[in-house]
Amino acid sequence: MNYQLEVCIDNIESLPLAIAGGATRIELCSSLALGGLTPNAGLIKQAVQSSSIPIYVMIRPRQGDFLYDCDDVEIMAEDVRTAAKYGAQGIVLGLLDKDGNIDMPRSIRLVKLAHELQLGVTFHRAFDQCKHPEQALEDVIALGCERILTSGLASNALDGSDMLAKLSALANGRIELMAGAGVNADNVAKIIATSHVTEVHLSGKSTRKSKMHFIADDAKMGRDDVDDFAIPVTSSDKIRAVAKVLNSL
Repeated sequence: MNYQLEVCIDNIESLPLAIAGGATRIELCSSLALGGLTPNAGLIKQAVQSSSIPIYVMIRPRQGDFLYDCDDVEIMAEDVRTAAKYGAQGIVLGLLDKDGNIDMPRSIRLVKLAHELQLGVTFHRAFDQCKHPEQALEDVIALGCERILTSGLASNALDGSDMLAKLSALANGRIELMAGAGVNADNVAKIIATSHVTEVHLSGKSTRKSKMHFIADDAKMGRDDVDDFAIPVTSSDKIRAVAKVLNSL
């Protein structure tokens, strides 16, 4: 069985680390600590130019919920065009209405635009906040998305693996289900065995120390509990460990 191993990154330093670990696709974001937001044009351009594997660009204009208004969607449409302009292979998005259903009118517009620009589309974990997952599955299939990134509506993919199995059976090959949230080398085999998915998603989070010689102790750039001199990067070892398990299945 050939498994897809998607790694989400939010800086260019993490790109070669993810690829070296065995990633087969990149979800390119900013602000992974917020669940992933749209990356800037410079990062998209540099990542696409530097990558030997497909780049899918997160289209999420702000943190918080997935209920978007007309202004949000205008921003998202322009970000889809930017992803295409710089040669990305696909985008990642998710829109809900106020009742927890897939926002079909706005989703149709954005997915149609992506397809016109020859971009693939992943529907992200907004799916995990939907009210009726079976109907949401049919709606996302109707949109023409390639896959759904989901934890099976649970806090992590291991806990949601039974729901993932149910959704996979209902999908019946019409769309890929990609397990994400808390996936690691210790649980990926069990997640796959239970859910029968062939794609998994993780960040392989780690940090490295700043290369600054001078460390300012008092001035903080954000929250007090965030170390400005600990740089978030992907761990090749964590990705490689998951890839090793997948290759053994």
